[in-house]
Amino acid sequence: MVVLNRIYTRTGDAGRTRLATGEPVSKSDMRVEAYGAVDETNACLGLTRLHTAGDLEFDAMLGRIQNELFDLGADLATPPKLDEAEGQALRIIDSQVERLEAEIDAMNSEMPGLTSFILPGGSAAAANLHLARTVCRRAEREAVRLAESGAAVNPAALRYLNRLSDLLFVAARFANGRGTSEVLWQAGATR
Repeated sequence: MVVLNRIYTRTGDAGRTRLATGEPVSKSDMRVEAYGAVDETNACLGLTRLHTAGDLEFDAMLGRIQNELFDLGADLATPPKLDEAEGQALRIIDSQVERLEAEIDAMNSEMPGLTSFILPGGSAAAANLHLARTVCRRAEREAVRLAESGAAVNPAALRYLNRLSDLLFVAARFANGRGTSEVLWQAGATR
């Protein structure tokens, strides 16, 4: 259980924060940037859900993903250790990635194939899902940058971010009349 009695501590006033391990780092640290972008993705989904309450199954999926994004933030805020015992730290696991794949496949099975690139927009839910997708891609780039720097990153966390951005794209199509009300890109239309 998390108990927050005080929201401000003043400890970050000098541009420093602490990872979940207690290690002090700069607020501009690559790890903080990665889990910060995950938090932004989660906030985008919160906005999206203002427009999805009428579809209980779809909204429940987004709610579960929001919870998993908190898990992902905790994963990224806790650098993996070589000798880490299973269950010692909260980590994204492969079954969560596989569930995203199954949900992508299920939504895709109800929609026509793409015949054009689509523009972000359409319904309010779809527009917010596209925003969440782009922020998720940034979170993925930040996490990849962190891993490429030599820092320890859970590989399942990287896969989760990649798959989640795919799911958000498909979910945006789904929110636009199951792919029937999309805004199609018209190449060179304004020349």
